[in-house]
Amino acid sequence: MPTSLRGRVRAMLHGIALGDALGAPVEKLSAADIRARYGRVTSLDARWHKMDLPPEQRNHRIRGNGIVTDDTLMTLALMDIYAETNRHLDAWDMADGMVRQIAWTPRWIPEMQREANLIDRLFYPEKWIFQRHQLANCDPRQGGIGNMVNCGAAMYIAPVGVVNACDPKAAYDEAIAFAQGHQESFGLEAAGAFAAAVAAAFIPGIGIEQIVERVMALSKDGTREAIRAIADAASRMTGAEHAEVVAAFHAAIAPFSPMGDDVNHTKARAGRLSIAYQPSRLGSIEELPLALGFALVNGGDFRKSIEDGINSGRDTDSIGVMAGAILGALHGEKVIREADRQTLDSANRLDLTAAADRFTATATDILLADRRAREAAERSRDALFEEGPLTRPSADLSPQGEVSMRHDLATPSPLPLGERSSR
Repeated sequence: MPTSLRGRVRAMLHGIALGDALGAPVEKLSAADIRARYGRVTSLDARWHKMDLPPEQRNHRIRGNGIVTDDTLMTLALMDIYAETNRHLDAWDMADGMVRQIAWTPRWIPEMQREANLIDRLFYPEKWIFQRHQLANCDPRQGGIGNMVNCGAAMYIAPVGVVNACDPKAAYDEAIAFAQGHQESFGLEAAGAFAAAVAAAFIPGIGIEQIVERVMALSKDGTREAIRAIADAASRMTGAEHAEVVAAFHAAIAPFSPMGDDVNHTKARAGRLSIAYQPSRLGSIEELPLALGFALVNGGDFRKSIEDGINSGRDTDSIGVMAGAILGALHGEKVIREADRQTLDSANRLDLTAAADRFTATATDILLADRRAREAAERSRDALFEEGPLTRPSADLSPQGEVSMRHDLATPSPLPLGERSSR
């Protein structure tokens, strides 16, 4: 098993769980609320801000002290799908493998402190996977249509970057092919962009600035522009106080994401007119641009970037997940603190190192199969070129100076007479 790949996958998965567990206790608080209640969250020991509420007001869940959420659990589920198939994935695997993982595979749910199917813990946009594929039996490629557009697919898509390590374009393409069974519009685009960032982070010698450049080169529409706006803000905020950076980032993301600090879905929001969470070529999720921004402003520092991200408020756990995944893959297992590793494993009844190593073995199989396929294709192309120069149709210029293909009227059409078309 390649040592460098193994260490980077370990750190990537650790970064996901760490960012998730650090961010979960303060999720949906504003940055100002976090400062007022906690000062700054830097430890897995932080107490959930809802923990003193009656159980029914917190959905009978617990958080804090290292407990992870659905972000980490769905990442592990995706890793299991790769282990089952040992190949690249598409929307049909969302309809099959992911449905089986969330609806028919009981596992320990740390927030619920019991074994259950993951769907019992998921938010409605992730339950949508079951609704669309098993219940509605939709075309798998259309699974994401009609869903609430959010970061739900992006938050667990990091494993796609691993099986396409060092090839951001391939990671982007596979993430889009797979996650279109769950999300659409800028929610789908974010999944592709995040997978590309993770794949780029595996390139030896790359830096965070180059990772962001590669992501922007692949991203489309509002997602690209949101990342660009945050990157521009980050370039001006190096060395600034955290509160100033957060204010600048929130101002930069506002044109692409209208929700602001109003992220709680309460009775008062029923029937309220809003453009939030709707498909839009101009929109973007917040979590990925912000994660990249905090990584940039901190020069790619693993711990500082995660902590700055989860203290910025709003969807704190997913911001932490994305920063942790990218920077864990970038730096490797030297970033793992043993005390944190033990806390995360113990609090969640997991063995993250073993899970990462199993996935590294799977990813290695897929990467080596890709290499063999590329080599076979190159040999075929070499043989094709050895047959002689490729014959190209000749061309003439039209009277308007445009290239037009010359057609010999005496040459029979390759189509049978009844299939010829005048179009």
